[in-house]
Amino acid sequence: MKFIFPYAVIAAFLLICTPVAGQEYLFEFGKSRGLESLVSDMQPVETPLKWYNVNTEKGTWYFEGDELVCKGLPIGVIRSGKQYENFIMHIEWKHMEAGGNSGTFVWSSAIPGDNRLPDGVEVQMLELDWVNQNKKNGELPPIAYVHGELFGVGGVTTVPDNPRGTRSKSIENRCLGKGQWNTYVVVCVDGVIKLSVNGKFVNGISQSSQKKGYICLESEGAPIHFRNLKITELPAGVITADQIAPLLSNY
Repeated sequence: MKFIFPYAVIAAFLLICTPVAGQEYLFEFGKSRGLESLVSDMQPVETPLKWYNVNTEKGTWYFEGDELVCKGLPIGVIRSGKQYENFIMHIEWKHMEAGGNSGTFVWSSAIPGDNRLPDGVEVQMLELDWVNQNKKNGELPPIAYVHGELFGVGGVTTVPDNPRGTRSKSIENRCLGKGQWNTYVVVCVDGVIKLSVNGKFVNGISQSSQKKGYICLESEGAPIHFRNLKITELPAGVITADQIAPLLSNY
């Protein structure tokens, strides 16, 4: 009996294997290392992370010593030079204005949508005063919004650990305000994400419909500083073509 390969599978395979539009290289920031860094006494081999502009401007990003500074405008993202599936991301950040908004995207296609932001799972970084500046009908949003919400965007779906609708909010308030450094540890494994905020795991999602893609840093209207970004790559899992973001070409 002749086997007819499904057209949908062929289309998904071609989408993954055929690079789409390239994006311009910007700079190196942060380090990537392998699993041996967690299990060996030897000094880990670290590779600089390359970043590409998606839809911001060169002047949006600059360095102050070892800190990467984002001016916040225009709204958009930069993305990692390669895709990641299973990994641990350590990143430190601080807002410089009350109510500042930013974040990082994981498992993203790094292709802007109608709101200039891409798909993926967003790891929210909001300054504490955001809730005071965004009242609805005179009511304050829950402070848990600003302590590392996790949610799928751009068609990526997830199951929240601590539901606020389709989003997951932190179960304990741990973020510090403007001018103070916050530390996120984001553990991403097989469609599951667990977020540690300043030393404690307080949020998570599971069953992400997209499980491999780019990491993006977000410019969303307010200055933010980043430092000490480290990616520890973990072993790959079982994944299908429709769970991988399209591959972008670099130049």
